[in-house]
Amino acid sequence: MAAGCVSGGAMASGLEDLFGKERPGDPDEAAGERRRALVIAAHPDDADFGAAGTAALLARAGWHVRYVVATDGSKGSDDPAYTPERLVAAREQEQRDAAAILGVRDVRFLGFTDGELTYSRELLGAITREIRDFKPFAVYTHDPEPVIIRDSFVNHSDHRITGLATVDAVYPTARDRLNFPEQIAEGLEPHKVREIYLWGANEPNFRADITEVVETKIAALLAHTSQFPDDREFIEMMRLRWKDAEGRSREEFRRIVLFR
Repeated sequence: MAAGCVSGGAMASGLEDLFGKERPGDPDEAAGERRRALVIAAHPDDADFGAAGTAALLARAGWHVRYVVATDGSKGSDDPAYTPERLVAAREQEQRDAAAILGVRDVRFLGFTDGELTYSRELLGAITREIRDFKPFAVYTHDPEPVIIRDSFVNHSDHRITGLATVDAVYPTARDRLNFPEQIAEGLEPHKVREIYLWGANEPNFRADITEVVETKIAALLAHTSQFPDDREFIEMMRLRWKDAEGRSREEFRRIVLFR
């Protein structure tokens, strides 16, 4: 098992034990809600930047966590040794390796072209299909609103489009039967997501304490060797960025609790 890997056989802990006071919502299992979290990202490695610590904690709590990657990552390298085809294959494997470190059970790839993502009915339908198929309690994705994040980062257009299409798929298309009726005919019933968590938010309202798994998050990021060839200086910079005033490591989200 890779260093830092979350054992699938470990006994599950409660969310209060792992997250403390500020913790995600718990599904109402008596009402048929399941401990499932769907993390939808634009590119390979985006999910690990945004939510790897939270994903690892949820996996430890016995949740089924799935990653969905919208694009193929084919433009994410300055290395002339990579052709787009080689890069796609490398980044797909890297994302699978990173997921295994975190305890994320499976990864889906939608295969849209990196850097060319547009808001389309095709994209919306693909994400709606993933939600109806997996039926998650919570969905994690990019905040689609900021173009500039905290006066420090340009929010990649693929991030914004993925986040917006995901939010729109949560409501209304995944839950409304008359949207994408061909999916209903295939047996994919409508689904109501209960919570959305958006990373990259300028005004987060939820902070997950990931101190216990921050090294697991870093190990997952370093699995993306085409992006971070053991770039310790970059990792140390990120480690500092994740720390709060108390020295705890955090992942920050804009949390939306949907009406039941």
